[in-house]
Amino acid sequence: MPRLMLTDEHWSKLEPILLQQGIYRKGNLRMTVEGILHRMRTGCQWRDLPEAFGHWNTVYKRFNAWSAVGKLFAVFSALVEDPDVEWLFIDGTYINAHQHSAGASTDEPEAIGKSRAGNTSKIHLVADAYGLPIAFSLTGGEVHDSKEAPALIAELPSGDALIADKGYDSEPTREQVEEQDMRSVIPRKRHSKKGNANLDSGLYRYRHLVENAFARLKHYRGIATRYDKLKRNYESMVALACGVLWLSM
Repeated sequence: MPRLMLTDEHWSKLEPILLQQGIYRKGNLRMTVEGILHRMRTGCQWRDLPEAFGHWNTVYKRFNAWSAVGKLFAVFSALVEDPDVEWLFIDGTYINAHQHSAGASTDEPEAIGKSRAGNTSKIHLVADAYGLPIAFSLTGGEVHDSKEAPALIAELPSGDALIADKGYDSEPTREQVEEQDMRSVIPRKRHSKKGNANLDSGLYRYRHLVENAFARLKHYRGIATRYDKLKRNYESMVALACGVLWLSM
């Protein structure tokens, strides 16, 4: 029997949410979910899933169908229960895209771009005051953090402060944060004439919480390296990984 990820306590919390999303309660539902989590954790090819999870193609087809209609993203949103939004942290991280993830036969952009590291994607993530992910988006690796920030910030609830590194230093970003009734704790770039005299350096030290969230997500090899050709499928894997962090709460 391969190593499993879901305890009975986790499953008792996750199963009702799956059913709320219209996922049919088949007898092997739990093992199907475990099979998807196994692939997320190990990064193996779908064909190499252990037989204990059922036929690999059945597990893949269910994952692909749920991904196509956004059900796993909805599961993540349902698991984000009562986040501590007093402090919100935003950052981005590069994800190396495996050579087999390129070349999807679709007309849609699949969020794989060129950067210094070659073919990469980028996860833009917002974490709450406990360092738990509450929102994310996916772009190609060439997209600068400040370009994706406005759309992500617009989805956030109002907190006390938004903390980010100097990559987010722009007047439009600061104005948007203030319009949402939050303080912007963002250091200014070196060439700025305004300086950092008003920066809350004590609060800025906690920015490592979002970096810790990335580190926890990258424990899973299917997240640390992108193997999925389709953007929606990789997004669903990231959503599932973020949801797993909430299962123990």
